[in-house]
Amino acid sequence: MQHVMTKDDYRKYVDKVSPDSKTLRNTLRAFFVGGLICVIGQFFMNSFRQMGFDQDVSSSLTSIVMIFLGVSLTAMNIYDDLGRFAGAGSIVPITGFANSVASPAIEYKSEGYVLGIGARMFLIAGPVLVYGISMSIIVGIIHYLIKH
Repeated sequence: MQHVMTKDDYRKYVDKVSPDSKTLRNTLRAFFVGGLICVIGQFFMNSFRQMGFDQDVSSSLTSIVMIFLGVSLTAMNIYDDLGRFAGAGSIVPITGFANSVASPAIEYKSEGYVLGIGARMFLIAGPVLVYGISMSIIVGIIHYLIKH
């Protein structure tokens, strides 16, 4: 004769086999790693300002340095470990975007420059770019129509 599982039995079974929630731990890791990435970016921004560059040039140089760091850490397989540890905290806009472009390029380099790197480089970042550019055009048109 088969045992019929009651709702209470099923709930106990699910509680027993389900992994414990690590939301607090994951949130803290994301917060601190994401914050650390931002602190590093702010350090470079302040350093460039101290060297006498204006705000626009300092911002551009900081972006270049952060992209370089993101791509370099991706190439050395460090950014993947950081992503596993920090989760969403590693997706801080500029370094996360650099990682999302560099990862497929590195992964598919064996397929050649055109069909490998060129075709696959924007595999992850492509939809984000298309959506961002499309929405900026739509918002720009709406803004123009409202203001004129």
